[in-house]
Parts: sequence; C-alpha cells; structure tokens
Amino acid sequence: MSKSQSELYQDDEIDLLELIKVLWDEKIKIVAITAVAAFLSVIYALSQPNIYQAEALLAPTGGAGGGGMSKLAGQFGGLASLAGVSLPDDGVNKSELGLEVLKSRKFVREFVGRHKITPQLMAVDYWDPETRELKLDADVYDEKSKAWLDKDEVPSNEEVYETYNDILIIEKDTTSEFVRVGFKHKSPDIAAEWTRLVIKDLNDAIRRQDIDEAESSIAYLKQQVASSPLADLRNLFYELIQSQTEIMMLANVREEYVFKTIDPATVPEFKSEPKRALICILGTFLGGFLALIYVLGRHYIRPLNS
Repeated sequence: MSKSQSELYQDDEIDLLELIKVLWDEKIKIVAITAVAAFLSVIYALSQPNIYQAEALLAPTGGAGGGGMSKLAGQFGGLASLAGVSLPDDGVNKSELGLEVLKSRKFVREFVGRHKITPQLMAVDYWDPETRELKLDADVYDEKSKAWLDKDEVPSNEEVYETYNDILIIEKDTTSEFVRVGFKHKSPDIAAEWTRLVIKDLNDAIRRQDIDEAESSIAYLKQQVASSPLADLRNLFYELIQSQTEIMMLANVREEYVFKTIDPATVPEFKSEPKRALICILGTFLGGFLALIYVLGRHYIRPLNS
C-alpha cells in the first residue's frame, strides 16, 4: 500500500532534519576543509605574478587600397577579358587584412626576430618594480652570452608563435571600426613598447607589400601597353598604371598606412591580472562545496555499502 501524503511529508521532514543534524555534527570537519581550501587559494593567488596590459586604440585609415581598381574592372572588364588580361580586385578590406597579418606566423617570426625579443617572450622570471628591470630565468637563458643554456630547450618557432598569440590583444568594436591592439606582459614597460612596435611594423609590412605589388603591376602593364594594338585597351592600361602609381605615392608618404593611432599605448600603472580576490572567493566556495559533498557522501554511501 502506498504511503499517504502526510507520511511522505513526514519522511521528507525527517530526512531534512537528519541532513541538518549530519551537517551540524560534522561542522568542524566542514569548516576545517573550507579553511584549508581558503588558505590554499590565498597562497595560490599570492604566488601568481602581476600581469600588465597595454593597449592602443586604432582606426582604419580607409585610404589604403586599390585606388579605384574595382571601378576600372567594371568599366573595362569585358575588354580586358577579350585581350586575355585579368584586372586586379581591390575588394579586400585593408583593416581586416592587417589584423590577419598581425596574427600570421610569417609576421610573428619576422617581428620577434627583428627586435630580438625571444628571451623576453620565452624566458621571463619576474619584473622588479623598483628598478623597472625584467629579470630572465638564469637557468634557461644567459643574458651575458645571449645564449640558451639547454640546446634541447631552445624555443621553436611554433612555441614562440603560440606564446605571442597568448599575450596579443585584439579587440574589435562591434559598433564601429575602431580596434584595440596591445600586449599582456609581466613588465608594463615591455607591454607598452611592444604595442607601439607591432603597430608600426604592421603598417610597414602592409605598405611594403602594396609597394612591391604596385611596382610589379606597373612593369607588367607597361609591357602590355607596348604590345597591345587596341587604343581602348592601351587607355585601360594607362588608367591602371595611374591607379598603381597612386598606391605607391600613398604608401610612400603615409607612415600610418593601414591603421591610424587614435590613443597610443602608455605604460600601465596597475595590473590587469590576476584577480586575486576572485581567486580566493572561488577557492573558498569550492572548498566548502567539496566539504559538503565529502561529509554527505560518507554519511549516506557508507550505510549502503555495509
């Protein structure tokens, strides 16, 4: 026969009272486990080094591009196709291209090698706030001889690339075209310096690429002018040469070619990581939760096993 509702309610009430009694009887154990977890979380939080974050606010220049190549392609595309000439497409968004270049392996390898920052990236020990000097791990890298002590532990290109991307900051504003680019590092000075360097190198890399492509295009187009029998097609090539020349002129006179710095990176005064208070709160909460699971598990599972 099934139990009545009053009996079921009584059983539930008894179970709840039993639960409270179990927790009260084991309160010392629960408090002790929670306290140990809180202590360990404090030790862990204090052992974590300060990480500083430097950022620069950038805006796409909007002037880097194909200089009207799409317009010419629409106007003369059919004629060029008949002559067997493929017109270039300038539909690539330069700011999107720049952000992808910023994360590319080729750019990272050249950036790290050009500025010789592999030790500051891969062998950091700590940053001294009094002397503002970055101390490298003496067991890994010898600053005097500029050599890695263990040849088997020399960072590979892939390791350098992954570490670089871990500390690189790219934040795109969804409501506008503004972009925040920066770095996280134990040294606030290095975080700000690398931010300035990477923006400059990125603009230079895209500028050099466009200049090289424009020079190659102009040389090719001049050959086509000399060999083309059609006056309309020669006019098209002259238009293309003028467009490519405009690209070269713009690239040579504009230092901030792809991104213009609206708010430059400054040396941060306060750390961005770790969130020590949050670590302590979460550690204490986790410890208390595990203590409850342990106490209740011992009370209810042991009788079942016996």
